[in-house]
This record gives sequence, C-alpha cells and structure tokens, in this order.
Amino acid sequence: MARYADPSSVEWVESGGGPLIAIPEVVLPFWTGADGVELASDYDRACEVEGFIGLLPVGNTTALVLGDDPASTAYLPEHDTFVRWSAAESEHELLAGVPTALETAVWEREVPWEIPGAVVLFDAAWPGNECQKTGHLRVALEPGRYAVRAARVEPGPETWIGLVQLRRLAG
Repeated sequence: MARYADPSSVEWVESGGGPLIAIPEVVLPFWTGADGVELASDYDRACEVEGFIGLLPVGNTTALVLGDDPASTAYLPEHDTFVRWSAAESEHELLAGVPTALETAVWEREVPWEIPGAVVLFDAAWPGNECQKTGHLRVALEPGRYAVRAARVEPGPETWIGLVQLRRLAG
C-alpha cells in the first residue's frame, strides 16, 4: 500500500483550465486536442461534457472525460479510482480522506466504458501524440468493460475530493 506522506508517492496531473481526459493508449494519435481543423475541436467536444464524467468517441474506442472541475488528479490503483484534489490543506490530508470518501460517497449513475488496455490521462487541450510533452499519467488497465462512477465528497470541513472509480465488469 502506498504511504501517502512520502514525497512523490502519488503523481498528479494538472490541467490548464479545461477537462482532463483518459484516452486508450492505442488511439492517442487520433486525439487532436485544441489543434483540430474542424469547427469544433476534440477539446471543444471534451468541454461540452456535463457533470463529473462523460465518454467521447476517439478512433475505434472511447475516452473518459473528467469534467466539471480542472482539479489536479491522481490515480490510486489500490482503490481503482481517479482522485481529484478540489480542496485540502495538504496532499497528506487529501489522501488520508480517500477511504472515508469512498465509503460515504453518493455516486452518480454509472457509465459503461470498454477499453482495449492502458489509458493515458492528460489535459484534453493537448494532441494525443504530444501528451508526453506535458503532465500525463499512464494507467495500466486490463482490456475489457468497466463501470465508471463519480462523486464529490467532503470528508472533512476543509477537504473536498472528487472521485472517479472504475469497476471491472465480468465478460
């Protein structure tokens, strides 16, 4: 188990102000970010997602948009959860609140997400083939179907956490 008080124990991904997106690694070149030649760029499509999460087609699969708030985000594999830092005095305080947040969360409706394998989380404004030039995080996920659910939780008076949890589905 990760010891959250250790420096650099968790890698955070930041946004320049828009949504973050988790794109299957195999279709990264198909994501044009804000550089698209269409009237509405891929980034514009990501910005149109309402609520905490949404799915967008990319190539022959879909990407998961983490909407609502451009909060710093980490992935905690021991909880199968993207954790979004909305408010907390410290990283330690925020991460210490995650177990309570997961137990008390009032989840929004689940969204089914089928992926071919690992995903890369980064600022949706960047083109997929350039995401390594900015803050990004590779999340090793098994290919298959997942149920994705989201919640915003306040486990303490000054701590607000966004949660996006993945649950692997059978078959």
